[in-house]
Amino acid sequence: MSEIVLSSAVRSNLLQLQSTADLIGTTQTKLATGKRVNSALDNPNNFFTAQGLDNRANDLNNLLDGMATGINTIQAANNGISAITKLVQSAQSLVSQAQQTSDTTVRKSLSGQFDEVLNQIDLLAGDSGFNGTNLLNGDDLTVNLSETGSSTTVNGVTDDSSGLSVSGAVNNWGSGTDITAAAGDLTTALSTLRSQAQTLGSNLSTVQIRQDFTKATISTLQAGSASLTLADSNQEGANLLALQTRQQLSTTALSLASQADQNVLKLFQ
Repeated sequence: MSEIVLSSAVRSNLLQLQSTADLIGTTQTKLATGKRVNSALDNPNNFFTAQGLDNRANDLNNLLDGMATGINTIQAANNGISAITKLVQSAQSLVSQAQQTSDTTVRKSLSGQFDEVLNQIDLLAGDSGFNGTNLLNGDDLTVNLSETGSSTTVNGVTDDSSGLSVSGAVNNWGSGTDITAAAGDLTTALSTLRSQAQTLGSNLSTVQIRQDFTKATISTLQAGSASLTLADSNQEGANLLALQTRQQLSTTALSLASQADQNVLKLFQ
């Protein structure tokens, strides 16, 4: 079959109509996706640069989960220290009462309460973990801070009565010496707890600052990626209307060019 020969006017208008249809399709894709760069064919430099920024933002976003877990673990330990501190102060109150009486029956009762307080300290220390990590039971915590592998480690402590070097009531506190020894143990334990609380507070502040920094960095990376790829919906909407108008005009022009060819044909009839 021989090729169909189109007149110059018809071919020109047909090509214009095809070009307009392609532009309309591209513009509709931009409006549908919200991006002016949807593949490397649209703009290789912007596409791959934005992809790199998005990849790093995703890597950092994954680290935020670990940071959040780390913060909760530290806070759980800090809550435990606060509660244990109150129990130690309660134990000090019992010791003070025992020092103010020589009644062995009263001292025996107070010593029993003292031992129960120590038992509660042991239970609290064991219940101060989060997600399987208990900083008050000797576990260490490592929090990853960047995609390059930098991290910070929070060293665990042992805050049960044994770890705090507080012994149970000796001889039901029948001797003033035993009571004085208990008072000294509690004073040392309280000092230790305050020091640990300060260290945990510093570690918590470090991780929180890094968490805020990471969130800000992610936002910056995402904004940078968006500036390279996102489309202006108002502009693309206006472009679509203009292209649709051009399409209608091209269709009309193609029809007129076809009619002109038909008029020439009539001359031979």
